[in-house]
Amino acid sequence: MSQATSRFEAIVLPHLDAAYNLARWLVRDQHAAEDIVQDACLRAFRYFDKFHGDDARPWLLRIVRNSCYSWLQDAKRAPMSVTFDDEIELDESAEITMAMGRSETPETLLIRKAERAEVNAAIKALPAAYREVIILREIEDMPYETIATVMQVPVGTVMSRLSRARGLLRATLQCTFEGKIRETASGHHHAT
Repeated sequence: MSQATSRFEAIVLPHLDAAYNLARWLVRDQHAAEDIVQDACLRAFRYFDKFHGDDARPWLLRIVRNSCYSWLQDAKRAPMSVTFDDEIELDESAEITMAMGRSETPETLLIRKAERAEVNAAIKALPAAYREVIILREIEDMPYETIATVMQVPVGTVMSRLSRARGLLRATLQCTFEGKIRETASGHHHAT
C-alpha cells in the first residue's frame, strides 16, 4: 500500500459517515446518497495529491455537496420517484437499552420517537440550501468557518441561511405542535 493510499485512508475515510449523512439529507434518497458518496470518494482519491492539510472533512464534504447538487440537477431533468428513510438515529435496541438506564417508560420512548420523526420531516421539507446548513451545523456540529468552506460561501451567508433555516424549522414545528393541541382538544370535546 502506498503512502498516499495510507494517508487517504487515515484522514479521509473517517469522514464517510458525515459524507453519507450530508448526501442523504440533500438528495433525500438513500441509494443515490450511497452512490454519490462512493463516486465522491473515488474523485477525492483521484485528486488527493492536490489536497494539502490535515483536516480532510471540509474538503470531502465539499466534493460530496457538489456531487449532490449535480445529482439534483440531473434529477430535475429526468424526474423519478425519490425515497427517504427517516430513521437516522440509533437502532431501537440501543435506544431501549439507553432508555432503561434513564428509567424511561415505553410511552416516553414512543413520544420521543414521534417528536424525532416530526423534526426529521420538518428538516426534509426545507429547501436544499437550508437543509444542508442545518445538517452541517446541528447534526455534524461543524463551525461556521468550516461550513463556509464546504458550501463555498462567506461565513455571513452561512449565518444568515442558518438563521433562516432555524426560523423555518421553528415555524413548521410550531404549526405541527399547535395542530396536535387543537386535535387533542377537539378529540376531548367530541368525547364528552
